[in-house]
Amino acid sequence: MKVTQALLSVSDKSGLAEFARELASLGIELLSTGGTAKALRDAGLKVTDVGDYTGFPEMLDGRVKTLHPKVHGGILARRDLPEHLATLEAHQIPRIDLVVVNLYPFQATVAKPGCKLEDAIENIDIGGPTMVRAAAKNHGNEAGGVGIVTDPADYAAIVAELKANGLSLTHKTRFELARKAFTHTARYDSAISNWLTAVDADQLDDKAAPVRCEYPARLQLAFDKVQDLRYGENPHQTAAFYRDVNAPAGSIAGYVQLQGKELSYNNIGDADATWECLKAFDPSVPACVIVKHANPCGVALGANCEEAYRRAFTTDKEAAYGGIIAFNQPVDEATARAVSGQFAEVIIAPAYTPEALKVFGAKQNLRLLTCPLGSISQADYKRVGGGLLVQTYDDAMIEPSQLKLVTKRAPTEIEMRDMLFAWRVAKFVKSNCIVYAKDGLTLGIGSGQVKRVDSAMIARIKAEAAGLPLAGCAAASEAFLPFRDGLDVLAKAGATALIQPGGSIRDEEVIAAADEQNIAMVFTGFRHFRH
Repeated sequence: MKVTQALLSVSDKSGLAEFARELASLGIELLSTGGTAKALRDAGLKVTDVGDYTGFPEMLDGRVKTLHPKVHGGILARRDLPEHLATLEAHQIPRIDLVVVNLYPFQATVAKPGCKLEDAIENIDIGGPTMVRAAAKNHGNEAGGVGIVTDPADYAAIVAELKANGLSLTHKTRFELARKAFTHTARYDSAISNWLTAVDADQLDDKAAPVRCEYPARLQLAFDKVQDLRYGENPHQTAAFYRDVNAPAGSIAGYVQLQGKELSYNNIGDADATWECLKAFDPSVPACVIVKHANPCGVALGANCEEAYRRAFTTDKEAAYGGIIAFNQPVDEATARAVSGQFAEVIIAPAYTPEALKVFGAKQNLRLLTCPLGSISQADYKRVGGGLLVQTYDDAMIEPSQLKLVTKRAPTEIEMRDMLFAWRVAKFVKSNCIVYAKDGLTLGIGSGQVKRVDSAMIARIKAEAAGLPLAGCAAASEAFLPFRDGLDVLAKAGATALIQPGGSIRDEEVIAAADEQNIAMVFTGFRHFRH
């Protein structure tokens, strides 16, 4: 069935005039409301106001515009039912075959500092979602139906299909547009629900921004599927990867794959761990992070990416086999050649030189990703049986001036630098953990043990196996040392400085042990648990 009349009512007017001009050139009549009608007239287009069309003007400050049988009858009448079409004819209601609507900017309104409840309420669209849902419901079948367009990005494709298909949209296109439309209204309502259910109903003030709690009482989340995965953590599990619709720049969800096999469930999880660890370091200093099974197995700084990689690889060459490697600066040919000598699952960097791409091109199965550097400001989610744990992202950083010296000996400038480097790495190692580091290089990493002293011993064993001397190194513990035994292991290994949160009931015992062995120790005052 041909499109003869289109109703346009949009908040986002990007591309509107061009789209409407194309529709008009095809002989499609334009029906519109308020600001949209004005924008079309200003563009030199002939348009009928909904108020003139229905015989009822907009009223109640624009709250009522399109809620009229002549609008919704024209949208909702089934094109395959003669009785519906007869009803339209009896009441002189023309069909509306294309509805172009996007909604009041509720999210943009409430994002403004000091947004009042009244302003938020007035930016809750009523007529728009009603038209969107009506058109989406009546997308029809092979006999015909209504096209619903909620995204300006679809304008060009709609025009192309109308031109190629005799002014008609296929059933498949209308179905896909309807699915997109229902998602559009669902997410709009979710945004309203999330904002309103975070408002403290006991502290409402018409003259001020409402008091809101950090977490809404009813949490609605929205994700788009990026791809189906071959399997989950194990081959007997199915899996898919979804991207948060509000994913910030710099998150692994924004990756672009340049070559290689399809990413697996574990690839994506480990890539995320790698990229987050990498972003803890100053992007002006070349850094490399190698991760295996969600834990860093080598982290280093260097004069360039090649040196950073070669140093990181020395921490644990065996664990690095089949790992994920990330760089915080563009990868050049020399770095690519160095990395190509190792079996890696994924390489991630902000960019690659053409020469580096040519080197990596010889290994077609190697997954090569680009991802922008950036911070993470979104909430952190963890699924548990029947529920969801939600917390703010752990973005806590610390400067030397914020550290509390608790031992008789203060750390040297070099020890302080090494401690802060180790602390940044420890943040991304599974608890309980101990990290030994020196001169911008991890020497040994002990992760995920139920006893911290075991992590200290494992990290020492790993350093010794790699032939990396621990004498004069710094150590980091992401949570407090509950007993002095862990410190004794660090001292025996050769560590001369330790950074830890403090807060144990046995802090004095641990401090005394540090003084006995001339270890400089500082407290951060906060921990970096990672489970």
